[in-house]
Amino acid sequence: MKNPEEFKFSNSVILVPVAFTLIIWSVFWFEIRFGFDFTNFGVFPQKLFGLRGVIFSPFIHSNITHLYHNSIPLFVLTAALFYFYRNMAWKILIMGVLLSGLLTWSIGRPAYHIGASGLIYVLVSFLFFKGIITKHFRLIALSLLVIFLYGSMIWYVLPIKEGVSWEGHLSGLIVGLVFAFLFKKDIPKPNKYHWEQPHYKEEDDPFLKHFDADGNFIESQPEPIELEPEIGQEEQQPMTINYIFKKTDEPLD
Repeated sequence: MKNPEEFKFSNSVILVPVAFTLIIWSVFWFEIRFGFDFTNFGVFPQKLFGLRGVIFSPFIHSNITHLYHNSIPLFVLTAALFYFYRNMAWKILIMGVLLSGLLTWSIGRPAYHIGASGLIYVLVSFLFFKGIITKHFRLIALSLLVIFLYGSMIWYVLPIKEGVSWEGHLSGLIVGLVFAFLFKKDIPKPNKYHWEQPHYKEEDDPFLKHFDADGNFIESQPEPIELEPEIGQEEQQPMTINYIFKKTDEPLD
């Protein structure tokens, strides 16, 4: 099993957001090209036929503006989900669609609720709150980035704009918050230095041994190094040179 502390790029980081974006654009193109209107496949609260929208509504959009405004955050947030939380990304994605849709069906007004914005609010809520809870510096940075980019979306969980499913937004926000506390396994944890480990002892640290109790550096004299003779090398005996002078009458050349 891979170390959950590692953040590694995988094909799903790109393929899943691209596939999701292509699907919602293809559905919209199909409606325009062949004159269909899939609005009645959206979530219709408190009606049994409206439950089909729990599955189909994230892929249906009312117009090009609605589709465009959902495409970019859906791509960015899904990519972030699969990069930083790859071990639980599919659970968050699938269960987020289902639970936010069911909650919208339970509390929504009697109208068709369509669009991927409910899922987007699930992702925004989960990525923000989960990063704060884990206290991992990279995930906290991700939380701050998410709130910087999409923090203004919080206003749309309130009924302040006509024609906007604030119930779907609120449902996504609640589901994402619950997921942040619910999913605890395989969460990346920050790396700990050796002095932060439970078995660490200061008296055994070779670096701290160079300091006294007051924090003053202790200078230690290096021990003399004794050179050992090389293998096969015999000990050298003192050399004695004897000169012998012989007297002769022969001429020298």
